[in-house]
Amino acid sequence: MGDFQQYDPDFYQTGYYIDDQGQVGYSYDPNYALSPEYQEGEGVYDPSMDSAYTGQVFQPQVPPGTTEYTGDGYEEEPPLLEELGINFDHIWQKTLTVLNPLMPVDGSIMNETDLTGPMLFCIALGATLLMAGKSHFGYVYGFSAVGCVGMHLLLNLMSGCSVSCGCVASVLGYCLLPMVALSAFAILCSLQGLLGMFLASLVIVWCSHSASKIFSTTLGLTGQRLLVAYPCGLLYGVFALLSVF
Repeated sequence: MGDFQQYDPDFYQTGYYIDDQGQVGYSYDPNYALSPEYQEGEGVYDPSMDSAYTGQVFQPQVPPGTTEYTGDGYEEEPPLLEELGINFDHIWQKTLTVLNPLMPVDGSIMNETDLTGPMLFCIALGATLLMAGKSHFGYVYGFSAVGCVGMHLLLNLMSGCSVSCGCVASVLGYCLLPMVALSAFAILCSLQGLLGMFLASLVIVWCSHSASKIFSTTLGLTGQRLLVAYPCGLLYGVFALLSVF
């Protein structure tokens, strides 16, 4: 403790020494000039100056001087199926058109490029063939692609207007539905006989009639319907051979 008391006064540059403890005083000058803002009452919190909150918890009040956001919400967005181009009403109408050969064709519906139904029917055809012990998925997809490209080229040469490949694929895919029924019947009963040959021929004529009717009505090929039905019959005849044999 004796060595601690012997400190160097010059070491402390603040002007504060231990001996000055207890001598620090604080004084208040009432004549001290405040800033004009505090003298006028500005800058001091006054509860009476707050405006009442009129908003809700999930709908906050829009501050004055700002524009309210009017963007589209989730309620105004179109459904996901509509954004993807899937319309079950049109799919059902096209299916009824194929199933009923006497039903008139609506050209506005058949003109749409809808591949949802054709893809489902191709998968169904491959699945029914697989259930009958025939793994022909590759043949189904391969012949479908070659047939769509060939019919697309033929229809563009025969008609005066241009037709898209997606529209051709949509029509040929929807007209494949009777062939799916024939393949499903092959699961229960063998088609390698007179009954099978008759049913296969009937289904080929049915599919070709539906496809040619749609193409001729949509593209205005009324007088050339038999020329359109012939290549369609060749294409559906290949699928019939896959179902029978």
